[in-house]
Amino acid sequence: MHAARLRLSNESDSLGLMPGADTTPPRVSRSWRFAAPLRHAFRFALDVALPPLCPSCREPLGDGVGLCAACWSKLSLIEPPYCARLGIPFTYDPGPGLLSMEAIANPPAYDRARAAVRYDDVARALVHRLKYGDRLDLAPMMGRWMARAGRELLADADGLIPVPLHWRRLWARRFNQSAALAGAISSIGGVPMLHDALTRVRATAQQVGLSREQRADNVQGAFRVPPERKADVAGRRLILIDDVLTSGATVDTCARALLRAGAAQVDALVFARVVAPTRSPI
Repeated sequence: MHAARLRLSNESDSLGLMPGADTTPPRVSRSWRFAAPLRHAFRFALDVALPPLCPSCREPLGDGVGLCAACWSKLSLIEPPYCARLGIPFTYDPGPGLLSMEAIANPPAYDRARAAVRYDDVARALVHRLKYGDRLDLAPMMGRWMARAGRELLADADGLIPVPLHWRRLWARRFNQSAALAGAISSIGGVPMLHDALTRVRATAQQVGLSREQRADNVQGAFRVPPERKADVAGRRLILIDDVLTSGATVDTCARALLRAGAAQVDALVFARVVAPTRSPI
């Protein structure tokens, strides 16, 4: 029901809809204008019959939106101080520009990574509701948090590139959650989303349960920039958009493909990232 509400108002191109989906804009007519009050009445009836629930714990929100107070208090936003390269939070402030041990020992292809929240129980629930529960209405809220976390990246970016799905997975899911988040961030930060500038050319197994090395091998060679889109990438400062960063193997492989196509710089912006319990700078 929540997804049905969103489809009344969101544009399909910001959701990375599967090829062949009907994206023709509706013809503006007198009947369409008369239908607007009916749509508002329908939404009001839905709110009365089905009051909004917290997307994490499913408790009623009353007149509010977003998370309930209890879940909001459990959500762990990522704030400075953090690694200037990977965005991993530190336990104390070591001063500007300091890197984590991970960034020095295994530097990624992308320049900087930022995440809105730690991947904890509440963040996991939001990601799963969006990705597997068709809760596309969560994308604007999650996108706002991501835009806040990535404001320094968005300030000088030329384009947003959602991590693409293979066409078979896109067919099964019907939308790309990374594209939904990118569309929300684009509307906030004014940075355009570059559709189909990066494609997944090889179907890969799920990354869940794989080691760091297995994750890297799993996505090796899975992404490329189509020849006809290289002009859109060359010389650009780009931001990869994804929902979760675990080992970083997926965004690293995507960044390498974009850099090979001539991108000037590639950053990564995700909703949540996995963080070890304690982190210290070198």
